[in-house]
Amino acid sequence: MQTDFFTDSSLVSSTRILYTPSLFARSSLFHLQETGTLQALHPHASARSGLASFLFFIVDSGNGTLTYGGKSYDLAEGDCVFIDCRSGYEHRTGKALWTLSWCHFYGPNLKSIYTKYEERGGKPVFHPEDGERYRRLLKELYEIAGSADYVRDMKIHEKLSSLFIFLMEDAWEAKDEREEEPLFSENIQEIKEYLDRNFRSKISLDSLAGKFFINKFYLSRIFKERYGTTIGTYLLQARVTYAKQQLRFTDRTLGEIAEDLQMEMNYLSRIFKKAEGVSPSVYRKQWRGSEK
Repeated sequence: MQTDFFTDSSLVSSTRILYTPSLFARSSLFHLQETGTLQALHPHASARSGLASFLFFIVDSGNGTLTYGGKSYDLAEGDCVFIDCRSGYEHRTGKALWTLSWCHFYGPNLKSIYTKYEERGGKPVFHPEDGERYRRLLKELYEIAGSADYVRDMKIHEKLSSLFIFLMEDAWEAKDEREEEPLFSENIQEIKEYLDRNFRSKISLDSLAGKFFINKFYLSRIFKERYGTTIGTYLLQARVTYAKQQLRFTDRTLGEIAEDLQMEMNYLSRIFKKAEGVSPSVYRKQWRGSEK
């Protein structure tokens, strides 16, 4: 259920939808709480705290400020905001009265997603290269929420998932570093390709740094910023993927696969089960079934 209405007070003119998701959507999906646009008519401030909600908005025109997490941020046209509303926040219009497009939303595991966003360098305020894709997405959310489509909760979930992808891509602190260091940008891609080719070999951070003449601590930091994971975890994921391929499509034993990967069989079994939730033997049985 949703409510679509237009407000025109002495402070703001806004069009918004207050959306009430189904019980299924509320418990299982990313779901919308509110979305719309706002035009400030006079200077004003809005402050909230303790909301079970996350807020994304883009400044379509004008300027203002955001206070969040004990910091103040100046906002101008094209700036985006992504915050956890359980923490207190305030946004205030500037001299050039702003217009905003926004959505409030919530869902399972959103706290973990926001934590990952922050770990990857995401900030409460950022300026994307392509703000139009956010505006299009917010417009599509509004249209879906206002429709009578019987699968609109699923479509809203899809659009909010796309929003998270955009946020992870655009609000990544490492992006600025890559632009400032184009030569190292080429090197880090070369290092990843080397790992992709040689993951079956024993590779240490020291040996990798020595091979590419890069400080190991700097290499470790930049790799994680670029690819969202440590070099060690990236190698383990590649080895588990290789083991899955071998278990499904060959008759090789786990010992033979471990030897190929230059790993102890018990260690490979442990990391495999941690990654997949089942042992290598159960994985093979589940995926091969009765195939001959």
